[in-house]
Amino acid sequence: MAFSSKKKKQLFTEINITPLTDIFLVLLIIMMVVAPSFQSMDNAVEVPEVNNGINIEEAKVTVSITKDGTMYVNGERIQNAQLTDKLIAAKTDPEKAEVVVKADKAIKSSTIMNVMNAAQNAEYKKLVVAGEPLNKKEQRNLEKNAKGEVPEYGE
Repeated sequence: MAFSSKKKKQLFTEINITPLTDIFLVLLIIMMVVAPSFQSMDNAVEVPEVNNGINIEEAKVTVSITKDGTMYVNGERIQNAQLTDKLIAAKTDPEKAEVVVKADKAIKSSTIMNVMNAAQNAEYKKLVVAGEPLNKKEQRNLEKNAKGEVPEYGE
């Protein structure tokens, strides 16, 4: 009998991984069945459309600033001190008053801030800074218009 009591005191040191493997396989099968339903839920979500901005031609007043700091309101050359008065005169609809600023990339931000202050003093409701800077061809055309010359073909 001493022999049988010695056998009972040995510890069980091996891990049986069969139940663990079964659990993982069941979870994998559940995920494979459920995953396609997540994709079909994404189709039901309607993403809002993003407006890519307004066309500059639709704007009421356009302030253009050339590389040397010369300002034009709707193609007419003005002095910096006249900007507020010119913006007031150019405003047609007080409810939808809008200014588009199109400046050369070399212009300092303080010049743009002066235009913003003038637009605020003229009681404009909206100011848009154009995403495209004023290019050299547009600058030449503005200068030619101010001198009374004919702008380049195609503009």
